[in-house]
Amino acid sequence: MAFDIEMIKAVYAKFPQRIETARKIVGRPLTLTEKILYSHLSQGEADQGYERGINYVDFQPDRVAMQDATAQMALLQFMQAGRDKVAVPSTVHCDHLIQAEVGATADLNKAKDKNKEVYDFLSSVSNKYGLGFWKPGAGIIHQVVLENYAFPGGMMIGTDSHTPNAGGLGMIAIGVGGADACDVMAGLPWELKFPKLIGVKLTGKMSGWTAAKDVILKVAGILTVKGGTGAIVEYFGEGARSLSATGKGTICNMGAEIGATTSIFGYDEKSEEYLRGTERGDIADLANTIKEHLTGDEGVYANPENYFDQVIEINLSELEPHINGPFTPDLAWPISQFAAAVKEHGWPEKLEVGLIGSCTNSSYEDISRAASLAQQAVDKKLRARSEYTITPGSEQVRFTVDRDGFLDTFGAMGGVVLANACGPCIGQWARHGAEKKEKNSIITSFNRNFAKRADGNPNTHSFVASPEIVTAMAIAGSLSFNPLTDTLTNENGEQVKLDEPTGLEMPAKGFAVEDAGYQQPAEDGSNVSVIVDPQSDRLQLLDPFQPWEGTDLKGLKLLIKAKGKCTTDHISMAGPWLRFRGHLDNISNNMLIGAINAFNDEANSVKNQLTGEYGEVPAVQRYYKANNIGSIVVGDENYGEGSSREHAAMEPRFLGVRAILVKSFARIHETNLKKQGMLALTFDNPSDYDLIQEDDNIDIIGLEEFFAPGTPLTVVLSHADGTSDEIKVQHTYNAGQIGWFKAGSALNIIKENNKK
Repeated sequence: MAFDIEMIKAVYAKFPQRIETARKIVGRPLTLTEKILYSHLSQGEADQGYERGINYVDFQPDRVAMQDATAQMALLQFMQAGRDKVAVPSTVHCDHLIQAEVGATADLNKAKDKNKEVYDFLSSVSNKYGLGFWKPGAGIIHQVVLENYAFPGGMMIGTDSHTPNAGGLGMIAIGVGGADACDVMAGLPWELKFPKLIGVKLTGKMSGWTAAKDVILKVAGILTVKGGTGAIVEYFGEGARSLSATGKGTICNMGAEIGATTSIFGYDEKSEEYLRGTERGDIADLANTIKEHLTGDEGVYANPENYFDQVIEINLSELEPHINGPFTPDLAWPISQFAAAVKEHGWPEKLEVGLIGSCTNSSYEDISRAASLAQQAVDKKLRARSEYTITPGSEQVRFTVDRDGFLDTFGAMGGVVLANACGPCIGQWARHGAEKKEKNSIITSFNRNFAKRADGNPNTHSFVASPEIVTAMAIAGSLSFNPLTDTLTNENGEQVKLDEPTGLEMPAKGFAVEDAGYQQPAEDGSNVSVIVDPQSDRLQLLDPFQPWEGTDLKGLKLLIKAKGKCTTDHISMAGPWLRFRGHLDNISNNMLIGAINAFNDEANSVKNQLTGEYGEVPAVQRYYKANNIGSIVVGDENYGEGSSREHAAMEPRFLGVRAILVKSFARIHETNLKKQGMLALTFDNPSDYDLIQEDDNIDIIGLEEFFAPGTPLTVVLSHADGTSDEIKVQHTYNAGQIGWFKAGSALNIIKENNKK
């Protein structure tokens, strides 16, 4: 039987009536997205329609999922909320802190030893407050959620930007910061601006080398990293129904790279097959009783342009395999054009490493199709000319593919199996030689390929493709190889060609596992102790942020004017910094060290206006804080794109930054800033970014009198030469969010409410 079956029964019991009510109120057919949103309103049944991209709405998610890096801060915050138990089913997954270096067993054992106090903290806090705990080695959060917790028509939030993976099973699953997770675990509504809707109609059927990954690689090329911002992407059509549930999960997972709030597919025969194959037939039986409500209305899909804000159509029968990159996941190349692009741009043609797996592509289907190519390499006397690694998505997948012989096949080709964890995908890769900063190329089946993300080397050109293409490229050892058309020279000097990959969506003998790695929480956690050593450099209990002082903010120093792309990796790097995710003071030493200073084109070098000297960003900010001087960070477009990590918002707040002023924000990061009591502002005129000078003193005017929804504020720039500029800035705060700012943080309000 599935986890939390009574909760799922309760959701489905309310579904038909809530959808019927919503349909009458809006007066038209509903998309699947709208059905799930309207059925999860915190108030119950809808009493009004909501305007997309305008109205903020309170929702009641069904569950929360957290990975170990972000769970530390989320649960440290939850411990202050005054509750004995989480209000909704919640889980913790230990997947981020395992560093890839040698191989699965050695790396996992090293991580268990190195991270023992963190794992013990997460285990004990989960046990005390009623959370399910998935031990290190159990698998990557999103694959484990898909196998165990995702259900059609549900709503989940997760403290990782790739939470939308669960959309492959028809769930609205949204990446958030830990403060949002804390709210929902504390029993409060969760707020979201009612999203716009992008419809993607899939026709035809894939064959040959093309995989589900190629759908989202194509969509990323169309929409770019910003094109999905503020929108949910809903896939439909005959092509959608032809895809496996895990293939749909891949597409939804990487939808985070287009800035989408989430992505979703409707419930169909493939969904049912996956539920039954993962021993959740009871959910499939329930879903079948309301299956007409678990997809969009027929009228919507018949005339999608009338119901979606944007419609994209892709014919799967004509779709080519794609390779995206380098340095950004939306630079899309059909494989027929990729070799020419490599030569034209001078990218390193020699492929150093091919890596398959990650939360995006680590299903049984992915691994079986890649293994079919590995077997061909063995049979045709080829051996991988590049290093090649395999990351299974969960212990269930790893155990099953090992039973079925696939891991032995990879080994015969020269592959190395890594632990069931995120590993290189999030910078947890002890890549030997990366410190030399040499120009090189790698290709992965991951989701992100920002500079320095995988190995810390800014000169690593990282490309993203399906596991099949990655495997073929690793066999060839060259980016100019096109497996659809080209041949390779084998050990006998013969020219051989790789056949199309083959595989199975589900294992013929069913899934198997000896120890999935799950810890059930105590029924009564009142006697469970959660201990945090005051001397620890990994964990630190939190102190509340101070409330707003009630005045305009004047005399702020410019800390940094960030130039170009400034992702959460630039603001709060992962990799070795993951070890400090539970210690706000220590992790704040990575604040903005990856951002490029617009005034000297250098990273981690800014002017201290009090001394006139240049220093590292965190050190300069700590100097300002010690002298009771606030500061401001200025940024470019889509500031905070990337991972959901709330540390990128908590660090500047902790160190005394008062406001972030940018051309535009990525959704999750803007929300995270608001939750922590920061001012998140945008230029009314983006060209005003150019007015910011290095020695500026900056005032933010209007907070005392005019801080209200929809009302702009004024920023006065006092330049070193005695001149000044006055500019208008916008914000998206509603009344509740303004309350967070005034209270010092959203958590401060939760604590006060729980005292009453």
